[in-house]
Amino acid sequence: MFLTGFAALAVMPLLPVAARDLDGVGLYPLVAGAFVAASLLGGVLGGAWADRVGARLPLMVGVVLTVATLLISATSGSIWQLASGRFTDGIAAGLVAVSVNAAIGQSYPDHIRAKALALMSTCWIVPSLIGPPLAGLVAAWSSWRTVFFGLAVLTVIPAAAAVLLLRGRPMRADAVSAGPPPRPPLLVAGAVSVAAALTQFGVSEWDVAHLLCTGAGLAALVVLAPRLLPPGTWRAARGLPATALLRALTSGAYFTLEAFVPLMLTTARRVPEVVVGLAFTGAALAWAGASWLQGRLQERVPRHLMVRVGAGVMAVAVVLAGLCTLPSVPAAAAVASMVLAAVGMGWAAPSLTLLSLAHSPADRQGAASSAMQTSQNLGQTVVLAVASGLFSAVGAVADGRLPAFAGAFVLLLLPAVAAGALAARTRVVVGAAPGPDFVRGSRRGWSRSSPRP
Repeated sequence: MFLTGFAALAVMPLLPVAARDLDGVGLYPLVAGAFVAASLLGGVLGGAWADRVGARLPLMVGVVLTVATLLISATSGSIWQLASGRFTDGIAAGLVAVSVNAAIGQSYPDHIRAKALALMSTCWIVPSLIGPPLAGLVAAWSSWRTVFFGLAVLTVIPAAAAVLLLRGRPMRADAVSAGPPPRPPLLVAGAVSVAAALTQFGVSEWDVAHLLCTGAGLAALVVLAPRLLPPGTWRAARGLPATALLRALTSGAYFTLEAFVPLMLTTARRVPEVVVGLAFTGAALAWAGASWLQGRLQERVPRHLMVRVGAGVMAVAVVLAGLCTLPSVPAAAAVASMVLAAVGMGWAAPSLTLLSLAHSPADRQGAASSAMQTSQNLGQTVVLAVASGLFSAVGAVADGRLPAFAGAFVLLLLPAVAAGALAARTRVVVGAAPGPDFVRGSRRGWSRSSPRP
């Protein structure tokens, strides 16, 4: 996880440079959005795979595929090859993320899972501190291709460890479904990934063609995405459906804030780039610290209350970011809003993951992890698209960019407040049999199981 985080954080600052060198700046939104879009497909594939044979095989494939995708990107001769590399890397990332969560659920008892997830968050601290600046130095000394090749060499280490240490390991008896192996809706997942990429491309500019792309992508997501989620997700049915919805709401609010605050600091408030970099570093440290704290408090604070507190902290962060659109408010407050939002996510995200595992039996924890990964990516895509559309619309009629940022931040209050209000629906009932009201079925994706006793 440490080297995976290092690769992810080091690559992002180099994508604009690579797009410029490949004469593909106009397609940069597609390159940037391909990763998130493809991770939808990787998450669905990894979840079903983990339920069928255990988490070790999809984890092995995911880390090996990561090495291959870095090599594809490093040898890019066109912007389309770079986009293909990022899309494939998204599939690999989806496999790894879902497999890690499923492995924690299948291998650790409940009282250790929170600490394991906190450790996963801690693994991102050092990469957040040294990954981007080190990659920038290497790119300045040589080229962005050298960074991709170097990351491929580094990622060989966890790939080799996964293959050598996990190969042939016996699986837990309760880690594999006793029934017929589920068949994930891969065609639907692929279509949703394409729709997400189309939406990301559409919000890059404000004209008729891009507006049509955005509308088509969002329409496809509305029609097809529910097939990848537990029934009742959109109405926040108690249990796993509400947990999946809250992952979408909190992720959409946080990552959209993370996208708009640096843009505001750079373009409207004219803050030096080093300050923006410190904001990302502070956010990473805050997320890891809050995640560690929720792991320590899990025996004393119910997890659904941690989600409510985390959502409330994120709402305060959004308000703080909105106040920074006033010229009289110091720009440093916007940096603090990113750090504060990361504290909220550090509380909410691991708690939601643990709740999803608690709502799932052992042979469906891969499907639950897949649903959470899918909802996270959908939340990022939809909230960012809507906020970007509002930003472009307000910016087209307003004087200056600050009113456009204000409109986007007001919009972000909705998912944050909704997550806090619905947190009680994720509560695990004491004494109830472990297992959700919904399991993954055959071609139709999710189907309703018999009621819990």
